[in-house]
Amino acid sequence: MCRTSIYEARNNFSALVKCAEEGEVVELTRYDKPVAVIISYAEYETMDNEKPNLLDKLQALKKEYADVVDDVGFDIRPSRECPDYTKDPWA
Repeated sequence: MCRTSIYEARNNFSALVKCAEEGEVVELTRYDKPVAVIISYAEYETMDNEKPNLLDKLQALKKEYADVVDDVGFDIRPSRECPDYTKDPWA
């Protein structure tokens, strides 16, 4: 991994992009604290594809806890009637 300051990166950006293209991770720092990373596009694509969406996560949880959660025939109506806000409660 290559580590450089943002100031140096501004002056050597082409070389840092070339390092990233070759598969090396480039870490950019500000006052010796990491603030950004330059990676190759191929590595970025693999990271993006690995990120599951919420629906996939929920389905995985449902399968994992199938013995605990049984939502067959589950009624999702509210337990109390919703108030009618069209009527004046003080009338």
